[in-house]
Amino acid sequence: MYTLVIGNKNYSSWSLRAWLLLTQFDIEFEELRLRLNDDEFEQNIRHYSPSGLVPVLISGDLRIWDSLAISEYIAEQHPELNCWPKKTAARAVARSISSEMHSGFSQIRTCLPMNCRRKKPAAAISPELADEIERVRDIWSSCRREYARNGEFLFGGFSIADAMYAPVVLRFDSYGIEVGAMEAEYMETMRSLPSLQAWISAARAETEIIEAYED
Repeated sequence: MYTLVIGNKNYSSWSLRAWLLLTQFDIEFEELRLRLNDDEFEQNIRHYSPSGLVPVLISGDLRIWDSLAISEYIAEQHPELNCWPKKTAARAVARSISSEMHSGFSQIRTCLPMNCRRKKPAAAISPELADEIERVRDIWSSCRREYARNGEFLFGGFSIADAMYAPVVLRFDSYGIEVGAMEAEYMETMRSLPSLQAWISAARAETEIIEAYED
């Protein structure tokens, strides 16, 4: 059985990605939550992660850190689950948009930090942030137009790509970001997932406060 080391569910977007993938595909794992911004976090995380960051997947003697690396490992270990789309072209696009999310969107990360307890419109949207929001909207709508016949997610069935964009769904919801009808439908599909609802409920039940992620 795997062990997944995560941070606070209210704030840790990268932890959510790995956790959601494992949970949605019904892969058994033990959850180990470390409190972010805690005096003991730096000391504790080094027992599990050479990078000093969450999430970390423990598989026997192996440690895999970084959400996308974890996702790729799970896809390799469980090929029957089709964590990536089956078809080559769709799989290539799914990997492209997942990598784009992994390495980009700095304005969304900085200006719209994940906070599952928040429900308040963003105070201001800079041109740079607006450009990134528009790019996410374009990704969602273009994927839905192309693959809607296969299901309700970005590539029809749930995939790693959906796990990678799950924190953005929560951010857009928390900050009242306006989206088109097609993107709103996708957001509702994601929010309706029992797995994501379970994460949100646990996040809202947490009592820790990290001021940097609050107003």
